Amino acid sequence: QVRLVESGGGSVTAGGSLTLSCTASGADKYGQYCMAWFREDERNERVAVASINTDGTTTYANSAEGRFTIFKDNVNRIMTLAMHDVKPEDNGLYRCAAVYHWGRCRPNPTYPYWGQGTEVTVSS
Repeated sequence: QVRLVESGGGSVTAGGSLTLSCTASGADKYGQYCMAWFREDERNERVAVASINTDGTTTYANSAEGRFTIFKDNVNRIMTLAMHDVKPEDNGLYRCAAVYHWGRCRPNPTYPYWGQGTEVTVSS
């Protein structure tokens, strides 16, 4: 069974940096998984922050473009989200998600595997 565990969340001042990590276990052929980071806000709304395809192509939400960087280490089976110049609007529970695919994933795929999340709090 695929298991995803997030870490790296915490409190950070506006303008600071924070790096989140997602470790995977039980994910055979990890390189063939499309993965993404989602944020659940105070309204319990889930939005895709960043995603990475099997070919390494990345996609970012407009609010994250230029500030966040997603990276997938297929050797150590770790996905990270480097967050820079964080803003109060970045507050939320960050969860990683994954889906196995033999080729490139189409936009906005359905992710069957999810972590429980790590909380990020940005102070003004």
